[in-house]
Amino acid sequence: MPSATDDDATEQTVTPWDVEGADGGGIDYAKLVRDFGCSTIENGMIERIERLTGTRAHPFLRRGQFFAHRELDVILNAYEKGERFYLYTGRGPSSESLHLGHLIPFHFTKWLQDAFKVPLVIQLTDDEKFLWKDLELEECERLARENAKDIIACGFDPKRTFIFSDVSYMSTPMYKNMMKIAKCVTLNQVKGIFGFTGESNIGQVGFPPTQAAPSFPDCFPHMFGESKTSLRCLIPCAIDQDPYFRMTRDVAPRIGGYKPALIESRFFPALKGENGKMSASDATSAIYVTDTPKEIKSKVNKYAFSGGQQTVEDHRRLGGNLDTDISWKWLNFFLDDDEELAKIGEEYSSGRMLSGEIKAKLIDVLTPICVGHQEARAKVTDELIDEFMSTRPRVYASLFGDMGDVAGALDEATIANAKPGVAIGAPAIEIKQKKGLLKAQTGEDGGAISKNQLKKMMKEKQKAEEKAAKAAAKAANAEGA
Repeated sequence: MPSATDDDATEQTVTPWDVEGADGGGIDYAKLVRDFGCSTIENGMIERIERLTGTRAHPFLRRGQFFAHRELDVILNAYEKGERFYLYTGRGPSSESLHLGHLIPFHFTKWLQDAFKVPLVIQLTDDEKFLWKDLELEECERLARENAKDIIACGFDPKRTFIFSDVSYMSTPMYKNMMKIAKCVTLNQVKGIFGFTGESNIGQVGFPPTQAAPSFPDCFPHMFGESKTSLRCLIPCAIDQDPYFRMTRDVAPRIGGYKPALIESRFFPALKGENGKMSASDATSAIYVTDTPKEIKSKVNKYAFSGGQQTVEDHRRLGGNLDTDISWKWLNFFLDDDEELAKIGEEYSSGRMLSGEIKAKLIDVLTPICVGHQEARAKVTDELIDEFMSTRPRVYASLFGDMGDVAGALDEATIANAKPGVAIGAPAIEIKQKKGLLKAQTGEDGGAISKNQLKKMMKEKQKAEEKAAKAAAKAANAEGA
């Protein structure tokens, strides 16, 4: 994984905790895709998503903000066959409020949920922030709940969305998956993946399984039941989170689960320039969702890096630089109208639109977004947060498609036989998992068992059962004689 440990000063840094372009420049995403081993999202895949969902692709997808993936095609193949999946994303709560960059994955995830009509789990890693930041654990828990208000304000449906903080939720099923994942990853591997050193505390070294575990549906029995293979998982995230899920995908077959699929975004650039991602710790690099219209105007005019020329005369002659201008880049995220965006790009790059004018346009776009978010957040009550975080068993079928009165359509036997704490009507645990045969999915050396070995194992089991049945019949005949 590319990291800051390389002595080469031209190397870019991209880890789950640090993002910086080479020599202070922008991020080389083509290099990142090559280094991480993921794939770029082509137009054909976007068209397929539109065809399967009957919905126009989100601007983030059309314009390449979400640009890379891991096995998104597998999710689409399964969905086309009528199979179901769930979404998983998250947030590390280290500040009182979110900035606009934090909203990117949640706005896109909401679109995915609405388009595919699938359930969603959202992890708040209050434990991670305690381990990495100079914060008390209780403060991290409080910030998680505050951040949940901003997430809920994005418009998620509580009927098919579960928000949880690691510290509060840490259930037995999730802990079991964490232990199974942890046993499959050596200390040398985790050092190589995440760049841990002798100065890293042992909580940091042991954290990755916590973020990996929600990739498996049996972490959430109240939502999805107890089967590890009942659903596939799709994870929308920024590409700096890729190392966590490379590790998860390597481990998944060894613990009997599906490899999670990923759809990954570029970084939302800071106001001061695209040499990294926006930081909540630097107020001059960010627009917070709590900022007033006056603060938004002041920050954009004062700090937004301009791709314009030094003088009006030069700008009219040479035009603005769309590769470096932050107002233009932000409009690509937040201006919905494709035609208007294209017109602004043409006007600015030709010199007909000045730097102050494109900044004014950005201010006009951002202000209603922040004001609307603030109004929605003000309506989020403690009771609504509790509803999103509730572990009451859901009706499994109601999480997918067009939800009707699914609960009313359940027969009495289904309701009567529902297991406490488990989603009603969820797929049962597969026989091989129930009888402990899932453990045999790995060989003696801990590696994945081959299909031929699995067939042989099942054949031997069948022979043993037949032999036992014959012995029992023979014994019965002997007693009858």
